Amino acid sequence: QDKEKLEIRKLNDPPSAETVRDMIKYARNVIEEFRRAKHYKYILCFTLTPLACELLEICELSLDKMGAVFEDSNVYMLHMMYQAMGVCLYVQDWEGALRYGQKIIRLYIFFFFFFFFFFFFFSPLMHKHYPSYSLNVASMWLKLGRLYMALENRMAGVKALKRAIAIMEVAHGKDHPYISEIKKELEDH
Repeated sequence: QDKEKLEIRKLNDPPSAETVRDMIKYARNVIEEFRRAKHYKYILCFTLTPLACELLEICELSLDKMGAVFEDSNVYMLHMMYQAMGVCLYVQDWEGALRYGQKIIRLYIFFFFFFFFFFFFFSPLMHKHYPSYSLNVASMWLKLGRLYMALENRMAGVKALKRAIAIMEVAHGKDHPYISEIKKELEDH
């Protein structure tokens, strides 16, 4: 197991190995429970808002419980934050989705270079869980950019979308149609 991805909270009285093992077991079980609940609820209902709130509650309760042992950057914590963001998007809770997204992207990233030159010619992002030009990181920037735009925070939206584009240009090439779509989206706002 990659210890960095399973980061444990640094406490004065560190959790025992058994406590950590139990929490990993709990995390795996709650992720599976969430997956089953999401699948089951999507099959049963067309109007999912009340049921989606139950899914969000699973996420929030598990984050609280796991947070007693795991750092926020722990892969299980990140997984549940991502699921919570998805539920918020589904129920159109844009502010909730933005809060989870901002937390996730901060945890993905160690730091940014602040100079324009470095942004385009050197690795602009250092990530704990993903490489510098990961499409997972680009996807999160894209979601955040669109959320900021929807919430009428154009400056933050443009900045996030440009970060997504910078990563996608490296990953896909500058002429990829998806990049053109995002650039058009920027022009339209």
